[in-house]
Amino acid sequence: MAAELVRGQNHALSEHRVRITVSAGTPVLALAALGDERGAVTGPEGIAHPGASGLPGVEAPGGSADRHRFAVDLDAVAAEVHRVGVLLSLPPGGPARFGAVAASHVAVTDMDGTELAEYTLTGLDAETAVVALELYRRQGAWKVRAVGQGYAEGLAALFVDQGLTAPAAAELAARVHAGVAAPVAPDPVVPVSGSPYAGTPGPAPTPGPVPTPTPSASADTTISYAHPRRRPASTEPPEPAPRTAPAQEPGQPPRPVAGDASGWSMEERLYNQVWGMFEDLARTVAAYRGAVEFADSRMDRELDEALSDPRHRLGGSGNAARDTARARREELVAQAQAVLDRDLVQLIAESEVVEPALPAAYARWDNPVWHGRSAGLPEENPLALRLGDLYLPERPDLRIPMLMRLPLERGLWIDNGRTGSEAAMTMDTDRLRRAAMDMAVAHAVRLLAVHPGDRFSVHVIDAAGAGAASLAPLVRAGVLAGPPAAGAAAVTETLARLTKRVDLVQMAVRAGAPEDLPPDLDTADQLLLVHDFPHGFDDRAVTQLRYLADEGPAVGVHLLMVADRDEASAYGPLLDPLWRSLMRLSPVPDNHLADPWVHHAWTFEPDLPPQGSRVLEQALDRVAEARRRARP
Repeated sequence: MAAELVRGQNHALSEHRVRITVSAGTPVLALAALGDERGAVTGPEGIAHPGASGLPGVEAPGGSADRHRFAVDLDAVAAEVHRVGVLLSLPPGGPARFGAVAASHVAVTDMDGTELAEYTLTGLDAETAVVALELYRRQGAWKVRAVGQGYAEGLAALFVDQGLTAPAAAELAARVHAGVAAPVAPDPVVPVSGSPYAGTPGPAPTPGPVPTPTPSASADTTISYAHPRRRPASTEPPEPAPRTAPAQEPGQPPRPVAGDASGWSMEERLYNQVWGMFEDLARTVAAYRGAVEFADSRMDRELDEALSDPRHRLGGSGNAARDTARARREELVAQAQAVLDRDLVQLIAESEVVEPALPAAYARWDNPVWHGRSAGLPEENPLALRLGDLYLPERPDLRIPMLMRLPLERGLWIDNGRTGSEAAMTMDTDRLRRAAMDMAVAHAVRLLAVHPGDRFSVHVIDAAGAGAASLAPLVRAGVLAGPPAAGAAAVTETLARLTKRVDLVQMAVRAGAPEDLPPDLDTADQLLLVHDFPHGFDDRAVTQLRYLADEGPAVGVHLLMVADRDEASAYGPLLDPLWRSLMRLSPVPDNHLADPWVHHAWTFEPDLPPQGSRVLEQALDRVAEARRRARP
């Protein structure tokens, strides 16, 4: 029996040689896009369309028609192909939008015609092009996912989202609509929405590679799991991912393996694997919620029909109709729950092997990687940093590491106020403020410990000295760039010093002469930890802080603020750009973050050292020792 998919739902494929069949209410163009693990095509030549020849493993679809049928051999696609997307587009001269015609239906069958999965593209309106579904490789097995992502701007916009530049996308869309084949030189690939490879070559930070969608009403920040940087082109192949272990029993999914993702190093593969787990959990929960919503709406409709039928108002037929509607609803929900449970079991198994394998930058504070005295500082900068855990109410014990790429492209704001958070409102103010500062210090310690000893410096502004207890481990270890700045004069001096550094580096970079920087300039990345803003800040200091938040990340000066926005309300809208530029985090569990795919409200829980643990002191001891050894 074929699996009837709803948007976002996936289903395992039992066959690798399949046929894609499309039935539409009007003539449409069908295409196939071959992408890497994040969906990026190599160029126009990575898209099979009516005006082009087929690709390895994928038969070229025919021209505009209301029915299409083409074969895909997943064993024959190139090794770097991890996704095969099925695209549909309305041809010129046809209907103006998909919402004006009957819903298209896409099915995946085996070579004998037996349906394996099917999906009806409902809910489209102004769209003229759509990614209907995709076949994707996950942990060595192939699955099919119902996507249903439409584009009102047409096929060119869809191609841009697949990784083509705008000029190449427009040219290819014109040729597809004309049905004319023409040789096309390979074109540079731009980041796919949500791609972990988004960014430009080299270590310099680039503006957010995951386009931030409008957050949901209950979530005020969208999480970007984009990769810190795209690697430059190389003739050397990436380091191969470890082979997936065989299934314990025939017919069972393969056992998860840590690092089962693409990447140039184990660290990068683990980063990509966490990103994939995050997406899988988001989409499987979206499918479950969508199925429950459908079951509820169907039951409501059937109950309304039963109540509106005069024949059901007499006798027991009305009760029977209501019981039948409720039973159907329970059956649909049970089916959706079974699929959700199946996917969650697999994700939990993957989490259980991934979590222990994470490097220090990604690992929880209770991970053994933090507790070995022999562990020294790394020789290279990390790709990302763990800020905490994310989870959904359907399975609170399944935690996905929240990793933020490095170098930080936006500052962090730990909110020690009580507005907008139910958990914060139930907490004593002093405890909340202490928890926020402890969280900030833990992040600063982690950043120091996962960078080489001479490549990261931390400055602290604590104008009133209220954070002294939390800052004590940093001060005792002697790893700060200077004593915490207390009082208005020290605040002014610290901000002026960092502002001058930003100005000097910017001028050197623009002049193409970084070697002309003053010899005494600290070229390490700088973190400014600000506690109790705006206490101790005058108007000039506020302006300098905004400048550092805007211009600092591009030249290695980053901001970590612990503040209550209400306490800065006297500045009015002047500070709105500052708050918007920072990623807000809560020191208590709070569901203010959204994913970039389906916009679930995820609960964020900070990662803090275990109660009574000396892990921070041990990490700082290693930092201090590494710096002593590095001194001439």
